[in-house]
Amino acid sequence: MRKTSVLTLLAFLVVGTTMMYAQATRTWVSGVGDDANPCSRTAPCKTWAGAISKTAAGGEIDALDPGGFGALTITKAITLDGGGGQVASTLVAGTNGIVVAAGAADVVIIRNIRINGIRGTGNGGFHGIRFINANGGSLGIENCTIFGFNNNGIDIEPPAATTATVWITRTTVANNGGFGVLAGGAGTAKVTVFDSTATGNSFGFVAQPTAGGTAELDIHNSTASNNSNTGFFSGGGGGTGTVRLNGNSIFNNAVAGTFAAGGSTVVTYGNNSIIGAGVLTLAAPPLQ
Repeated sequence: MRKTSVLTLLAFLVVGTTMMYAQATRTWVSGVGDDANPCSRTAPCKTWAGAISKTAAGGEIDALDPGGFGALTITKAITLDGGGGQVASTLVAGTNGIVVAAGAADVVIIRNIRINGIRGTGNGGFHGIRFINANGGSLGIENCTIFGFNNNGIDIEPPAATTATVWITRTTVANNGGFGVLAGGAGTAKVTVFDSTATGNSFGFVAQPTAGGTAELDIHNSTASNNSNTGFFSGGGGGTGTVRLNGNSIFNNAVAGTFAAGGSTVVTYGNNSIIGAGVLTLAAPPLQ
């Protein structure tokens, strides 16, 4: 009896320990959390990085309250949600904000987050969100503000023989030293943008794949303004770029509102508004 009781107790302890460290489908971060916690709602973690190791693939990490939750590299399907109406921030120096390097079948969603590259401090961040999945995959960026990076706000560069599918909604990319949004790489980048703004960057929205790559950038009801070069740009990287414009506002870009080069195209439905520098090269007629 005594031996049986001991074995039962040991089995219970083993099972209890396994359950204690099992990954949850939903975890939480808080400005006053601790990464030593299990990341539950009542015992949240401090950073995205602390929570992701305790979150199952396909799960979600939510912010309970305002806080700075740090840089992150994502290697599996996951949703990061900063919550509505509060400041869920990632502030980075000398690195990327969020790098997405997940699998071909993985869907990653980043929503309700401010990503700050502290450009101008002498140690600014590289890219705000960088999508470099080795096998392609899908990324959604929703209701985010990405600003102050030395290079690109959103950098989408799938490698050769892969396809990246990205949607961007209600997002602002501002005051970045390079492009607001880049669809590039040696693979195939298919990017759809709704209700978003690129302002104060060098270029606003850019389709610029490298040799052998293709990039399609479909942009609806969005704004490219006050960029120091061009609002919507296609080409220049050796691959084939296509930018399609529907119902956008384009104003006060220093060099051009739209520009196409090197066999790439900018296609318009004919319902965009351009104020200031206009069309330098429109390589395709309006769609009917």
